[in-house]
Amino acid sequence: MNTHFTTERLSLQPLKLADAGFIFQLVNTATWLQFIGDRKVGAVKDAEAYIQKILGNPAIRYWVVKLKDQEIPIGTITLIQRDYLPHPDIGFAFLPEYGKKGYAFEATNIVLHTFLEDPLFATIMATAAPDNINSIQLLEKLGLTFKEKIEVEGKTLVLYRIVANDIDQIPKL
Repeated sequence: MNTHFTTERLSLQPLKLADAGFIFQLVNTATWLQFIGDRKVGAVKDAEAYIQKILGNPAIRYWVVKLKDQEIPIGTITLIQRDYLPHPDIGFAFLPEYGKKGYAFEATNIVLHTFLEDPLFATIMATAAPDNINSIQLLEKLGLTFKEKIEVEGKTLVLYRIVANDIDQIPKL
């Protein structure tokens, strides 16, 4: 399966150790800390260890989203098989200054279209904090539908999903 993606404005490339500076910046943004949680990445060295852990886990697919014309990293898209979900969980996080510009929609859209065409990924899920209105709106815009609220490690999350049969509901760029 394709591991690099390109859209009109973006390129998505697999996470690598050289991305440590960017990952350090991203995981310490206020929105990451509020909605995803503190990953205890206090220095670039910690970001390298965080990346090594991700790269060593076959249940995680992780892309760095870059502005195609400038190769500037602006966010991430993940597809993770979580222990508490029966299907992979798609996620996204972007630096605040790149929010509300359609980048998260564009990047997530191409990953959803690609993976939902593969029979191994007939269903894709997504979780969000119930108060993360921006993420919930994006999930709905992408065609995912609310399934239920779940409890994970003492936190309530909203669970969304999309199945391959609904791929026509996802606007194709």
